[in-house]
Order: sequence, then C-alpha cells, then structure tokens
Amino acid sequence: MRYRTLGRTGITVSEIGFGAWGIGGGWGPQNDDEAIRALRRAYDLGVTFFDTALGYGNGHSEQLIARALGDVRDKIVIATKIPPKTYRWPVLPHEPVHETFPADWIIACTEQSLRNLKTDYVDVQQLHAWTPPYTDQLEWYEALSRLKESGKVRAFGVSSNDWDPYGPVGAVEAGLLDTVQVIYNIFEQRPAERLLPAAQAHNVGIIVRVPFEEGLLTGELTPDHRFAPDDWRAEWLTPERLAAAAPRVEALKQFLTPDRPTLASLALKFCLSHPAVSTVIPGMRSVARVETNCTVSDGVLLDEAVLAALKEHAFVHGWAYPWAQGDVDIADSR
Repeated sequence: MRYRTLGRTGITVSEIGFGAWGIGGGWGPQNDDEAIRALRRAYDLGVTFFDTALGYGNGHSEQLIARALGDVRDKIVIATKIPPKTYRWPVLPHEPVHETFPADWIIACTEQSLRNLKTDYVDVQQLHAWTPPYTDQLEWYEALSRLKESGKVRAFGVSSNDWDPYGPVGAVEAGLLDTVQVIYNIFEQRPAERLLPAAQAHNVGIIVRVPFEEGLLTGELTPDHRFAPDDWRAEWLTPERLAAAAPRVEALKQFLTPDRPTLASLALKFCLSHPAVSTVIPGMRSVARVETNCTVSDGVLLDEAVLAALKEHAFVHGWAYPWAQGDVDIADSR
C-alpha cells in the first residue's frame, strides 16, 4: 500500500481507503461478521483511511468500524459525516443552513458519531451534502471550527452533492475547507474541470467516492443483472440503463494491461492518476473485494496518453439517485 497526504491537514492516508456505506446496509444481503473481517483485512493490507457516516445504517457502519478496529484506533484515520437535519439529499440552494446544518445539530451528530465509533475524536468530519450559498452562511463553519479547537475533530470538509462536481469550488477558493469528497470516475470526469485544480491550488484534500459508478465500471453488471430486492441500485440501475451503459463499459477493455488486468483496477488507477486525489474509497463488504482493490496501489499510474484517451469515454448520463429531492439536473454543466 502507498500513502498520500490529505491536503493541508498533514494527515497521511492510504491511497485505497475503505468506503463503509455498504456495510451499513441497503446494498442487498448484509453480513456483519464478513464486514468485520473485511475491515480487519483492509487494515492488515495497509488501509488506514476508513470513510463512514452517521447516516449509514443509522450509525451501524460506524459501530462496525469500532468493533473491528477499536484496538488500532491510533493507527487509522476515520472520516465520518453529518446528515442534513432534514434528512433530504441533495441540499438545495433555497434551503438555509440553519435548517439543514444548524450548529447544535452539527455538535449533536458529532457527539453521536463519537459514541458509535467509541473514540474521543474524529480525524475528518464532513457535511454530508453541500450547496454553494453555504459559502456565505457560516453557522456550519463556526460549529466545526469549535469542534476542531476542542480536539474532537482534527479536520473538516464537505461531501459534494451527488453528481455535483462544481458546488464546493467556491468554498475551496474561500479557504473554508480542509477536504472535499466528490464523485469522480471514468464516466464522471467533470471534477477535473474546476474542483480538482482548485483543490491543488489551495492544498485541499480530495476524497474520491463512487470510483466504480456504483458497480458499472467493474464490468460485472451486465444488462441481464438483477439486484437483490433490498439493494437500492435495483431502482437506479434499471435494465434499460444497464443496457445503455454496456457498450461503453465494453469499450474500456481496450485499456487493460498486465498492471491493470480488470476494469475495476483500471477504474481505481484512473482516480489515483490525478495529482489532486489523496485517497479513493471503493465500497467494500467482503474480504475478497478488499484484497483485489488493495493490489491496485502499486505505484503504477496511467500515463498522459491513456488519460487523454479516457477523456473520450466520459459519460454524463443524467441519472439522479432515487432519493434525490427537487428538480435535480445532474447533466447541468454550471
């Protein structure tokens, strides 16, 4: 495993992090024992960055991390997130911060996460949604700053709204954030237009989520794939959408080589090949997934020619998540 610095925080993190949404529930059959084995195996293979959220299984994901890794707390980096008080995603520009992320809510959620994680500090605390007007509505910033001063939070940032590659740019440029978590992958390349350069310029750590486009970029979700009834993707990746994506996924196989023999390894190396990226957090619910994903951190990145060729494979499909509120146009290039 190789390591990078998480922006201006100075915190060292593994290139491959552990995305812990899946172990919280909602992705089909759930096996807590396997989740704990996967977390421990990740640590054994050098993973030091574990990303969770209070909203993942109402704290269940956080609790599993505590059970699996409590004895090595001082050797790992834990990032978690505060849900909007409305529990609506994404937060929209007309929703004032005193309704979505009021100071007392930020404090209360952080205290609950600390209890779930059985720790007295969180390495990175994040708002689990973001909209640009909050750059000027600083109640959230003041609350997180107080938590940082108290030692309960080492650093803080935001998780960009789903499929919004531009929203946090203003906050990055204003110097308000230590980190930004964002969807970035071979299909969703728009963060490279503005957000990633801004993060480099202001030394803000970038945490990449959804590197596999919710499984599409692994090549395992064929048009005839059927999800378990309790897997939320059953509503999002319909047979029609799987069929639309299939030829685009197939076209990526031309980029496979001995050092990236699978589409999943290509997808992870794409993310790691941008110098703004500190860590990438694929969701992992099994030991097998942990072991295959960790092999990608081998120091061999994609060269400029391959990255240039992959630009032609961007696919802004416009598929909002099932829970998206409001009139969300994820294909909008603001």
